[in-house]
Amino acid sequence: MSFSLGLTGSIGMGKSTTAKLFAAGDCAVWDADAAVHRLYSAGGAAVQAMKTAFPDAIRDDAVNRAVLKRIIGENPDALKHIEAIVHPLVAQDRAEFRKEAQNDILVFDIPLLFETGGDAEMDAVACVFVDAETQKERVLARGTMTVEQFEHILQKQMPIEEKRARADYVIETDTLEHAQAQVAAILADIRSKQVNA
Repeated sequence: MSFSLGLTGSIGMGKSTTAKLFAAGDCAVWDADAAVHRLYSAGGAAVQAMKTAFPDAIRDDAVNRAVLKRIIGENPDALKHIEAIVHPLVAQDRAEFRKEAQNDILVFDIPLLFETGGDAEMDAVACVFVDAETQKERVLARGTMTVEQFEHILQKQMPIEEKRARADYVIETDTLEHAQAQVAAILADIRSKQVNA
């Protein structure tokens, strides 16, 4: 029986890098954002339903995320409609991963894990964090969003202090070496409990 570990944190906290560290530690990693990309790409499971609901958002038989972003900006109700289409498909993708993965530890990289109640499906949750200044620097260094967009995303996410308080494990991503050491300690802890279970 595999152990399910939820991996969460706010934008720019180092979650993707930490997910790679878990993968290097012989865990199977499921990435919520990558699942949405699969569903939106040409031939993806969400394309037909999205085409019916938002025909303008379809380009080359795939969902164009930039157009979708604009639609959501113009019509706040659109997001609920999109989520009603996408969330069940994401859950299905996650269930298939769970069924096929052979590893002893499965890591579920889900940015809005607590916000969506996904933590109820996990055996434990690890939350990544870094100080607010470093977080802002990292996000803005990507060059993909403005300060206003960053602030807007933060407002939609549960405060990091609350996520940390609710998590079973906390990983500070101030340096790669520190994050690696913490991931190794978490894996050792989970595996020792599995042996003794």
